[in-house]
Amino acid sequence: MGARGCLLVLPDLSPWRDSRDFRTLWTAGLITTFGSFLTFVALPLQVKELTGSAAAVGALGAVELVPLIVFGLYGGALADAFDRRTLILGSEAALGAVALVLLLNTLLPQPMVWPLYAAAALSSALVGVQRPALDAILPRIVAHAQLSAAAALNSLRWQVGGVAGPALAGILIAYAGLETAYAIDLATFVLSLLMTLRLAPSPPAHDAAKPSLRGIWEGARYAWYRKDLLGTYAVDVVAMLFAFPIALFPFLADELDAPWSLGLMYAALPFGSMLVSATSGWSSRVHRHGLAVLLAAAGWGAAMTVAGVVRNVWLVLLFLVVSGACDMVSGLFRSTMWNQTVPDELRGRLAGIELLSFSAGPQLGQVRSGSVASLTSVRTSVWSGGLVCVAGVALLAAALPKLLAYDARTSEHARAVREARQGAAEAEEQA
Repeated sequence: MGARGCLLVLPDLSPWRDSRDFRTLWTAGLITTFGSFLTFVALPLQVKELTGSAAAVGALGAVELVPLIVFGLYGGALADAFDRRTLILGSEAALGAVALVLLLNTLLPQPMVWPLYAAAALSSALVGVQRPALDAILPRIVAHAQLSAAAALNSLRWQVGGVAGPALAGILIAYAGLETAYAIDLATFVLSLLMTLRLAPSPPAHDAAKPSLRGIWEGARYAWYRKDLLGTYAVDVVAMLFAFPIALFPFLADELDAPWSLGLMYAALPFGSMLVSATSGWSSRVHRHGLAVLLAAAGWGAAMTVAGVVRNVWLVLLFLVVSGACDMVSGLFRSTMWNQTVPDELRGRLAGIELLSFSAGPQLGQVRSGSVASLTSVRTSVWSGGLVCVAGVALLAAALPKLLAYDARTSEHARAVREARQGAAEAEEQA
């Protein structure tokens, strides 16, 4: 492959080169993501060890759902009304405190179950506050033309932590115990917080309204009016609700007589995503983002179906990697659509709604997969969910033609945001 071919494949590093704040957020995020994935594996495994119940593990998703809905929507309103840097810092410190609670509970002679659910619920609420601020600050620190590249780099950061964290978690938990995983997670939050202090302030617009139900409703009404945007939310919810069986991984590993593969199962999805992010140079040349989202979501469901059918652990891992790759393609173009078409004054509230589609689906998916597995079997829960996902995506493609037809080159909303940013830049230069 020549130099030109490499440029078409390798990720675009221009946001990293051009924006100090992006570099700061990216590096801090990599550190904390690594630790969070240690807890991502340790928490359900600890519930499994203490209860022995697939339904109890799946219930983690249920207790996370309500805080996510409430604080995701309100967090979006906060991101439009207050300094986004302050929200990021405060929630990061609070998430570190939750990691400390998990560590202290694990060090007890007889760890309790209820603090695990309480920590899951509180973490979900804090993510609901932080995530909209993180999403809303991105277009302020990255050039409009670099938003696709920034989305790919952010995903790559998440995936590096997602691969290394679960893979290391399996080893740490086996040889050093759950408390070591929680302790490292706590340390990563401390480091991330210290780095994030370097961020420049990101105050709200001078005419920003105070957080209110009316403001949240305005964001929801805008999302409903934008059927192409609404379609991205719906596709993500369907894919995660029916084909996100990670609550079953501890049981699936046992059923395959490969308990050693648990960490690899958790790592397989982000590893597949990382492969796409690391070769994402082509993404800026794709303009039919809606079509790409639909095809990738259908691919996610199909790959998860096969993962539930095959009985060889290495084939299961392979198709989990394929699922992760498809999810990354879908997520990359969903993020590009949101960032390139949502006005700045609504970005926090729309990020809160996006958070619900991004996170509520997986939480409900854990509940669904655990419940179906308890009624049928682990493998049936996996493959049946994949099939329903494919069917659901096909129905959405038929029901939402504006999503299917979306083209960044001709979208009036993308053009309006481009023009607004150009006007703001020109005004700043003249001032």
